[in-house]
This record gives sequence, C-alpha cells and structure tokens, in this order.
Amino acid sequence: MGAMIEPDAIDDLLQHAREREDAYLADLEALVRIETPSGHLPGLERAAAWMTDAFGAVGVVSPEATPAGPLLRVTAPGSAPRVLVLAHYDTVQPVGSWPELWRQDGDRIFGPGTNDMKGGLLFALHALAMLGPERRPTVELLLTPDEEVGSAASRPAIEAAARQADAVLVLEAPTNDGDPKVARKGGGRYRVTVHGRAAHQGVEPEKGINAVVEAAHQVLALQAAEDLEAGSRLGANVIHGGTVVNVVADRVTLEVDARAWTLAEGARLDAALHALAPVLPGARLEVEGAFERPPMEALPGTMALYERARRIGATMGLELAPGRVGGASDGNFTAALGVATLDGLGPVGFADHTREEHLLRSEIPRRLALFAGLLADLA
Repeated sequence: MGAMIEPDAIDDLLQHAREREDAYLADLEALVRIETPSGHLPGLERAAAWMTDAFGAVGVVSPEATPAGPLLRVTAPGSAPRVLVLAHYDTVQPVGSWPELWRQDGDRIFGPGTNDMKGGLLFALHALAMLGPERRPTVELLLTPDEEVGSAASRPAIEAAARQADAVLVLEAPTNDGDPKVARKGGGRYRVTVHGRAAHQGVEPEKGINAVVEAAHQVLALQAAEDLEAGSRLGANVIHGGTVVNVVADRVTLEVDARAWTLAEGARLDAALHALAPVLPGARLEVEGAFERPPMEALPGTMALYERARRIGATMGLELAPGRVGGASDGNFTAALGVATLDGLGPVGFADHTREEHLLRSEIPRRLALFAGLLADLA
C-alpha cells in the first residue's frame, strides 16, 4: 500500500503539527468540557453536535442514531487505499466527578478523555486538515459513543466498515512506553451462580450445602484453568452471596473476567468455564457468559503497518517497539476479521479511567505528525 513517505515530507508534517498545537488544544478543551460518560445521552448528543460542526471542515459527516448515542461517520476523500480510522468519545467518570474539567500543570493536561480518547480523536481532525485530499488515502472515520461499555451498539457499523477497508488505524493512546499497539487480549465476562442449601448454622448445619465453600472450590478451579505462560487469565474479581452469618449460605455468584491473546485460547477458557462441575454433594452451578470480544492478534498486515510507523517515528527521534497490552479496544473487532489493524496512534498520556487522567503536551506535535505521516505513507 502506497509509496514510502520521504524524510523531508515528515519534517514538513512535524512543522505543521507544531503550528497547529494551540488550535488542537483549544479544540480539545472545548470537547473535554462536554462531559460524555457512557450512557449520558445529553452530553453525548452535545459532543456529537460539536464534532459534526468541527469535522464538517474536513469531510462529509453522517450522524447515525444508536441506543447508546450518536455514531458519527466522517468520509474524507483521497486516493487509494481505503483506510478506516476508529475513535470513541465516551468517557468513564460520572458527570460532576471532576473538580476541574480542564487543568494544566506544567507539561501535563488533565481532564476526562484527554488521553482516552478525545485527545486521539482530534488527531483525526487535524491530520486530515494537514494533509488535504491529494496527500491522503480515502478515509472513513467512525466516532463512536459506547466503547467504554463494550461497543454493543457500534460493533455492527465498525465491522461493516472494516470489511470495506484495506487497513484500520485506531487512535487510542500508545502503551506506557509510547509504543503503538500490534496486539491486544480478547476477553469475556461470566457469571457463575452457585446453588447450595440453607440451614441453621448452629442447630443443623449438616443439612445445609454451603455455597460459599463450593464457590471457594470454583475459584481454585478457575485459577487452575489459567495458562500463565500463554498469558491467559481468569479473574474471579466480584463475589456476592449468603444472607446472615448464622445461616448456611445457599447462593453465591462469582463474576469472572476472562482474557486471552488468541481466539484458540479464548475458546479453551470458555470451554473450561462452561465445564465447571460442583465439588460438594448436592451443590449446583449455573454458568452464563461468553468470550465476546475477540483478541487483536498481530497479523502480518498489522506488522507491516507497524513497520511503516516505526520508520516514520525514527525520522522524528521516536524509537517505537511493537506494543502488546491486555486491555481491549474496537481494534479487536477489526483484526478478528483479518484486516490489518494498528492501534495506539493517539497522544502520549497516563492514568486513564482515573481522575488523574492526563496527556503530555510536549509529545503532541510528534504524535500528531506520526499519525498524519502514516496516513500520507499509505496514500
């Protein structure tokens, strides 16, 4: 795909990125000040209106209503190939939970979504403006409202667009070491319900079946099903059950997070969960859930995209390694379809999903130029 961009052209993009830094930060502040936690439709709709106006300067914006909020499809004409760019605008912290929605402290800029991922989302706006149709591939950009809660409403649109794309670029933040992401674990959520039998703990405990004890056996079984060398994990991280301390517990629920690097390993974990069997006589188990988000595996096409990004970054003094992380993104869906997908092309920042979330201002020009340079390299 495309001829290699020349070092002089990369230098030119870096200079343009430096010149756009103040405008980028003004846009970021405006968008961050619109609080958009997943499911908060008033905020999501306000942000969608703002983005519809902003992205109208670089492409055709087509809003699509979903139960989770507006999904915006931005089409920006260019040359072949066809590149799908993914970004989400929903955030995590509830409305009103940030004492200050925008705060600068030296090189750090704090606020909900600064790093995850309104900061990355706006790279698309400014990179498209920097390049123009003659210097970029044909770009389809999806701005989605529900990534932080699993992308159930957006997934059909993401997968449909990916099937028409030659490559997918995801504007999530890079790894903590600053590297683009070539692989992410897939995952699923499960509920294991343990049914026992209640009895008086003091008078006739032998007539009961203690669901807490049975649940403890199941937690150990889950640990035994992990493959630490393969990176597979089963986290029984939430437990509810019992009634009062002097009654044998008759019901316990375990909520389990499953993670794996490959589809095959995900299928093995899923089978292990559904094959759980009770240990105590008379106990009964119910297992619900599925390995629903496929892993983003490092496809050959993904590694080719990474190599382009590595070479462009080296021209600007960035040493980029192929990053692998346990968390998922919408790139998991596109990679599972066999489409070359490179993630982690947004700004450098830290502390996502906390009230210390921030990005580094000093890294904005190079990272914006890296993304713009990769688009130009693909044109």
